[in-house]
Amino acid sequence: MTAVSTVMRRGWCPGVRRPMATGDGLLVRLHLLGGSLPADRARLVAGAARKHGNGHLDITGRGNLQIRGVRDETYPALLALLEREGLVEPEGNGPPHPAVTSPLAGIDPHDRFDALALARAIEDRARSIDGLPAKFFIAVDGGGSMPLDAIGADLHLLAQGEGNAAAFGVASPEGLEWIGAAGLSRVPEAVAGILSGYAGMRKAGLTKARRLRHLEQGLVRELADAAALEPTSPPCTRSPARRAGILHAEGDKAVLLALPFGRCGSAQLEQAAAWSERFGMGEIRPSFTRGIMLPGIAETHLATLLDEAHRSGFITEAQDPRLSLLACPGKPDCASALTPAPADALRIASACGHLLSQGVTLHVSGCRKGCAHPSRANLTLVGCDDGRYDVIPNGSPQDAACLHLSIDDLMTRLLPLKILDDLRHALTESAR
Repeated sequence: MTAVSTVMRRGWCPGVRRPMATGDGLLVRLHLLGGSLPADRARLVAGAARKHGNGHLDITGRGNLQIRGVRDETYPALLALLEREGLVEPEGNGPPHPAVTSPLAGIDPHDRFDALALARAIEDRARSIDGLPAKFFIAVDGGGSMPLDAIGADLHLLAQGEGNAAAFGVASPEGLEWIGAAGLSRVPEAVAGILSGYAGMRKAGLTKARRLRHLEQGLVRELADAAALEPTSPPCTRSPARRAGILHAEGDKAVLLALPFGRCGSAQLEQAAAWSERFGMGEIRPSFTRGIMLPGIAETHLATLLDEAHRSGFITEAQDPRLSLLACPGKPDCASALTPAPADALRIASACGHLLSQGVTLHVSGCRKGCAHPSRANLTLVGCDDGRYDVIPNGSPQDAACLHLSIDDLMTRLLPLKILDDLRHALTESAR
């Protein structure tokens, strides 16, 4: 039996064919085409996680599933099983499925175009483009109830007008910068042009940017011009995506069940699959909000489902303060992590629950990579090799820190704070 390579390198996006060695074993990531999984396959994945891994799964910030704790000796059997079920990504070194949609795509009454169909058309074009970084991805947003603004994509597509066009956005330090628009029929061609141009710039040595969102502004403008994008104005601001609870959908309701830090036990995944068959459409939709959406739930079943889900450890209320907590698996589960991020996040949260209940976002990252949340949070803490945290107010893990504190110091400074302005003031004064 061949041992699995455990080489780790920056910029690598793990999959089923290429698992990643981490603190608790091999991590096997399933990139789900279309963002959904039939209930029987969800049960199969849950059983595989228990048999071939340690029984723990993650739901990622792109709505993918990760099986954790896989061992070298169990990996070949897991690969064979997932390959038989069609759950293995295509061959190649590029992004497995680069287009991400809302879990409500296809059933969102507020969507203005078919985001799933557009995502498939884009992926068909992107698959033949050589030289794209493996982590590259595109947010395809139909303009509905779950905005993808904060997902951290390289390229954002957002429905314009009545849905007959899409605006193109690229992330910048100030938020999304809207670089142009194209008619819906031209969007796949325009996206392919931008992607090919970016890959060509990398090959020619014109840029060292690992992600399109880090590309120099002048080069971004060149790509937009080459794709013949039309001028556009910034779209209207929408409320952030709901992270738990009942959502409106075409026909019946959809229920979004959140998971603390996106960590899911195999029994929870099996339970979600059972609920989807018993109450809904027989499918689960992992969400970029790091939860599980169950579509097609009739009004008469909502109370029972929410009660059972709550008792099974899911977060079912949109006001739950734990939804403002973001943390990676941390040390020792992740080999890159320098601190036990989830445990520290819960400890800090115990000191500032009043802030979290107001919607203040707290991101605790075990290292500078910031895998759990690449975007800004009201307060970001980045683990360091001395066990302390770099403190970054209103920023991302890649931004400059204003303080370097231990957990005890953080607890002391956060404990008396009541509102977000107090937090900002305390951090500003401490940094002077």
